[in-house]
Order: sequence, then structure tokens, then C-alpha cells
Amino acid sequence: MDRVRFAVVGCGNIGSRHLAVIEAEPEAELAALCDIDQSKVAKYCNLFPGVAGFSGIEDLLREADVDVVTICTPHYLHAAMAVLVARSGRHVLVEKPMALHAADCELMIDAARDGGVNLMVVKQNRYNVPVALLKQALDDGRFGRVLMSQCNVIWNRYPGYYSQSPWLGRKEYEGGALYTQVSHFLDLMIWMFGPLVGASAMTETMMHAIDIEDGGAATLRFENGTIGSLFWTTCAYSRNLEGSILVVGESGIAKVGGTYLNRLEHWNVEGFPVPDTLRFDDRPNSYGKYQGTSSNHDKVIRDVVKLVRGQGGSVVMGDEGRLTVSAIEMIYSSLGRRH
Repeated sequence: MDRVRFAVVGCGNIGSRHLAVIEAEPEAELAALCDIDQSKVAKYCNLFPGVAGFSGIEDLLREADVDVVTICTPHYLHAAMAVLVARSGRHVLVEKPMALHAADCELMIDAARDGGVNLMVVKQNRYNVPVALLKQALDDGRFGRVLMSQCNVIWNRYPGYYSQSPWLGRKEYEGGALYTQVSHFLDLMIWMFGPLVGASAMTETMMHAIDIEDGGAATLRFENGTIGSLFWTTCAYSRNLEGSILVVGESGIAKVGGTYLNRLEHWNVEGFPVPDTLRFDDRPNSYGKYQGTSSNHDKVIRDVVKLVRGQGGSVVMGDEGRLTVSAIEMIYSSLGRRH
């Protein structure tokens, strides 16, 4: 069977990881890449011989023979680029956040449906071993009625993270910390408890010279009745401290924590001990002076290949990805901010 041919648009921190993961996947072929920065195009075409390089997405879509285009550009470009790709007849894999507005997500979904292609969203933390265990126990009803959940994202972003970027920290282009640092966590809460139906939040910009928040707290209510709290900041001193989700149920309590949802910190679930066979080896992406969430992009790409081949796969589709964006808009709207 022919390998599934991929193109990567946007060769920054996360795009470079996509390039490496696709190149390493036996059932995938890295066929093309694109970036407006010609030096990045030259660098990665050198690193991956035989890969076609482009400086514009329109040229790539016109000239490259690819099945899937992964969009790894700044947030504000996701929607327009996804629509272009879908209209060209290629499958779309878009990094988080899916878009900055739920209305844009709808345009992306419509374009994929009209083009007869799959619109997929990267949610690599669903593959974390402790996260998958927690989800399995919830799906099996092991917690009974879920009462409450607490999510903490207590991370550090040094000043240069924002000052060296033309778009990070700018509301128009990034949207806010909920879109960047917190969207994976909200996705997991929605995956576990259903869509967000109510929110009340407070945010501040306390330590960074940016026009988005660098800290906030929110109370949440989910469709299944779970009451949640969300605490997030990029002001943690020196390094990331915690990325965690705590679940309190009638017949169980558990906390998935560590710095990147990569450690099972507490597990007391009636009739459901932790299986002896589990190995907790999820590791974070590293980007020099800062780190991101768990590096399970290889599993995402593997499932994209399966889906494109009609073999199943558990990739998050556009309809589901839209729920996270809607939740973020709901939280920010509770501040009286326009998003």
C-alpha cells in the first residue's frame, strides 16, 4: 500500500516537530513543506532531502502531490488556510487551537464537508498513558457520578518567549493563554465531562509586556453536571510547575499531574486498581528555553494515516475540536471581553 503523503505548512517550533514525526512514520511520506521564511524552507529541505519547499500555501496546493496538509502556523491563520486546503481536495490536520472563533471553525467544517475531506485537529495529550486510564475509568462508570474537577496549568514563559515573536502575546493573533497553554486541558475536560455550559472567570496581565492575560481563574459547569475550576498562568517562577486534572466522583478520586499530565499522582477508584502492565513514559516537547505538552504527535500522525486509509483511527475531528474553541469563547465572554 502506498504511503500517505504529507505536507507541513509552518516550520516553527511545532511545525519542525511535525516534520520529524512524519519523516519517522513508516506509513507516511514527507513530501512538501512551506514557510514564508525562505531560510527555514532552505534549512528543512536540506535536512529532509527530496522534500519540495514552498514559500506560499497557494503554490504548494497547486504544485505538490500530497494527501494531507498539516497546518502549524500562528493561530490566526489556521481557519483561512484550512479552508484553502479543504477546497483543494486534501485532508486537513490543524494544530491547536483549531481557530480563534467558533464561527471560523464552522467555516472550516463546511469547507471539509463540501470538499469531501477529513478535517482533523491535533490533541496529542489524549494519548498520555495516565490520561487514557482516567478516561477509560470514567467511560466505564467507575467513578459513579462525577461531582467536581480541578485543572491547573501553572507554567513559566520567559519574557523572550513573547518579545521574540511577532504574534505571541498579541490578542489579535494569539487570542489569549487559553488558546495556547490551556486549550489541550480544556479539550480533555470536555472529552471527559461533555461540552461546557457555563463559566465565570477573572484574568490579569501581571508580569509580561503583552496584551493578553498571563493568569486567570474560572469556575466551570459541564453538560454532565460536573462543577469545575480552572487555574492558569504563565508566571510560574523559573520553570513549569504543574499541568494537572483532578476528578472527584462518588466512588473514586484521581489526579493526573506532573508538569504535563504525564504522571498519575493519585488513584483511588473503587474496584479499579491501576493495571500492573501500564508504563508511564510520556515526555514533554522541548523548545529550548521552554517546554510544551506531551510529545505524542507520532500517535496522532499514525491515526491520521489510518483514517485516510479508511482503517479507523481516533483522531479528533473538526466537530469535536470546535467545542474547545466555543468553551474558550464562553470563558472569555464571562469577562465582558470580545473574542
